[in-house]
Amino acid sequence: MSALGSGTPSDVPASGASASAYAAAESAASASAAAPTAASASAAAPTAASPNTPSPHRHPLHGAYRSRRGSGPRRRRRINFRAPMPRLDVSAEMERLRRFRRITVVRRLWTLTSVIVSALLQAYTIAAFVRPAGLLSSGFTGLALLIERITGLFGVHFSTSLGMIALNIPVALICWRSISRRFVVFSLLQVALSSFFLHFFTGTRPLVADLMLQVVFGGFLYGFSIAVALRAGASTAGTDFISLMVSNRTGRSIWGIIFAGNCVVLGIFGVLFGWRAAAYSIIFQFISTKAIETFYHRYDRLTLQITTKRPDEVLGAYHEAFRHGSSCAEVIGGYSRERYWVITTVISSYELDDVLHVVRGEDERAVVNTMRTENFYGGFYRGPLDA
Repeated sequence: MSALGSGTPSDVPASGASASAYAAAESAASASAAAPTAASASAAAPTAASPNTPSPHRHPLHGAYRSRRGSGPRRRRRINFRAPMPRLDVSAEMERLRRFRRITVVRRLWTLTSVIVSALLQAYTIAAFVRPAGLLSSGFTGLALLIERITGLFGVHFSTSLGMIALNIPVALICWRSISRRFVVFSLLQVALSSFFLHFFTGTRPLVADLMLQVVFGGFLYGFSIAVALRAGASTAGTDFISLMVSNRTGRSIWGIIFAGNCVVLGIFGVLFGWRAAAYSIIFQFISTKAIETFYHRYDRLTLQITTKRPDEVLGAYHEAFRHGSSCAEVIGGYSRERYWVITTVISSYELDDVLHVVRGEDERAVVNTMRTENFYGGFYRGPLDA
């Protein structure tokens, strides 16, 4: 077999000419095979002047990072550490607060706190405004003040604190079954705390020297102290027991009748101690009565007209949450000529926010028109005083 036909180096002939020719051919083939590899290596390797030339002392990924960012000047990346501001859902928070206030323990703590604040404010008003100005407050507290001044004419001291407790206990026993027992207990607690705090405020000097300012500010603070107790589900007892008992049975506010009864007591006060003090006391009581009506709206009524396209859903949710009657009529929009339904109902003013939440929860595009109801005749459901 010839040397050129062999496919392995072991077949190289031993002759000198043939060996030299074979060696020359082998060296040429190896040189031609190595030439592309060197060329590709030289093309892939960066030049010495290139900024991306990897250094033996650098991290292997350093060149790749610089090539990705480019050969321009090095830029700093700004990191924003500001956390996004959470969005406050007011309606959800109000609903969560209402649910929290419906818990029995929370309601009792709220009532207790309000009773303490009401007693403190009432005792301070009596000591700082009523007594220095020679006025007579309304209700059984005013009657206790009158008894104290009348007994003082005969040299007998019957304190206002003792009179407040002695007058309210019989009325509480009469209203024990007509009004919530919890309401009676908290109201008597308010009376007891007021008579207790009155001893600490004895000798308190008035904030203002002008008599008319004492009448105006004293009347407002006195009425506000009563409203604080009423809004929390309690009262200052006395005539409040009587008025709430009558209102629960008849559904009518009798604050005007109570004011007339106070005027009778003031007439006795004017005969015995002068009409000037009695006249200022009438102004004092009138302002306090208006303050109560301003801050306490349990017995005010509102008429609602709800215009909606989803009457079944709205009426179902409304009747499930409230025990008031309603009427529904189909109407046509004057501009759109589309069909709507108008729901008419009468509610208590303190229920307005809850009714709006229920209606808008079923139909967010519902239109609710609110009107004050002056007179209402017929059956009307009122929630218990614990609510």
